[in-house]
Amino acid sequence: MMVDEGHQVAIALGSNLGDSRTTLELALAKLHQTPGISVQTRSQVYRTVAVGPPQPDVLNACALLLTQLEPRALLNTMLAIEAQFGRERRERWGPRTLDLDLLLFDDIVMAEPGLQIPHPHLHERAFVLVPLAEIAPDWVEPISGKAIAALLKAVDCSGVKGIQP
Repeated sequence: MMVDEGHQVAIALGSNLGDSRTTLELALAKLHQTPGISVQTRSQVYRTVAVGPPQPDVLNACALLLTQLEPRALLNTMLAIEAQFGRERRERWGPRTLDLDLLLFDDIVMAEPGLQIPHPHLHERAFVLVPLAEIAPDWVEPISGKAIAALLKAVDCSGVKGIQP
């Protein structure tokens, strides 16, 4: 589905249960097939030690979307796609078949129950900033006023490893 105009959006994808690499690819395809959403570009896949309880390493990536959906509708679409891939929210930061996070939406700053843009932990997570800087280094995070590349310089990236295609 091609979207000619709309909102620029950055999302993060993660998985550490099942065939994570395939899950990330299929999730991007599902997003692209959704009316009103077009995947514009995506990062390579990275392997990161999981945050939270003991669990397998996480495969992470980021993608830039163009969408005609508003933030809440996009979030609901992302949550529905997570559910289609068997996502169950049993414990905070627990293992997951698929995690889709809405990071940035144009230059919007908003905080509603269950929806905060930019993502509240964006600036402190190397596993998000590394792939995001690969595809959108100059995007300015609207709260700090800093580009993604500048935010990346302030975090420890030693635990984020690119993996071969």
